[in-house]
Amino acid sequence: MGTESLHLVDRSRRDPWNPDAEHRELMVTLWYPAKKAVGARAPYMTRAESEAVLADYDVPDKSVLSRIVTHARLKAPVAKGRLPLVVMSPGFSFPRATLTSLAEDFAARGYLVAAVEHTYESVGTTFPDGRTTTCLSCEQRPDGADVAAGRVKDVRFVLDELLDGRWGRRIDRSKIAMVGHSMGGYAAAQTMLADHRIKAGVNLDGTFKVGKPLKRPFMMIGTPSHAPGEGSGSWDEAWTHLKGPKRWITVADTDHSAFVDYALIRKPLGIPAQKLDGARALEITRAHLAAFADRHLLGRRTPVKNYPEVTDHFRTEGEAERPSDGA
Repeated sequence: MGTESLHLVDRSRRDPWNPDAEHRELMVTLWYPAKKAVGARAPYMTRAESEAVLADYDVPDKSVLSRIVTHARLKAPVAKGRLPLVVMSPGFSFPRATLTSLAEDFAARGYLVAAVEHTYESVGTTFPDGRTTTCLSCEQRPDGADVAAGRVKDVRFVLDELLDGRWGRRIDRSKIAMVGHSMGGYAAAQTMLADHRIKAGVNLDGTFKVGKPLKRPFMMIGTPSHAPGEGSGSWDEAWTHLKGPKRWITVADTDHSAFVDYALIRKPLGIPAQKLDGARALEITRAHLAAFADRHLLGRRTPVKNYPEVTDHFRTEGEAERPSDGA
């Protein structure tokens, strides 16, 4: 698979978090199926980003994440054909790099993935000129609805740039989904309400609101604290507004960060992590994401094993899955 990063500038609006920034600047990482595995393997993060992520943890080498090498090759040639697109939005304060394991799995299955870094909502974002911005919004303690509304604008701008730019001829415009972790999951639902180009969405463990009928496919995957009747009740309320094919599952022995790369990264660094093995947590997440996207973008039935950690609370007709052989 291949990867490249885009530096995009939305000149139609000012940055919502930095009054000194005249325009909204965004970094976006793309992953895609490649014709062949050529080019250097991409680093996971920059040194400055790694140091920002680990700043508050008792990890001796704060730059360690910058030495992780991913599977994707820098600017490898793109495979032929038009590609379904998955837009991804990370959790609040989380860099887009934390979505790498999910994005690479999608790319290996034939998807183009675009992970959006919401500038000043991430602890560290490095730009091509060497600047590394911080999480200014973290200091402002914004309302979740306001953050989600800003992310809707970010994602719609990124979609415009991708579809109207050089990637536009490679994207199948009828096959676009959005996956978000935490605040990104809130943003996924809100973006779908605002933009009908997105045909299906997923919320990974994010407290969120829908507020009005969402008539396209949506899936919720979370910790046991997001089981029906648990936690804040936001998922119970949101469920009533999801009017298309929908699914609600929780995964035992997980925590909020177990659905992204931190599932694997924390334990080796001595940082408290979820009880469930990290590789297992990501396997479960990737399997369900792939099956959902394949079903609603490609019309393909992709089997998912019967994972005992997974509780399937609700699903509507059309969301049934056939376990794979040996499950």
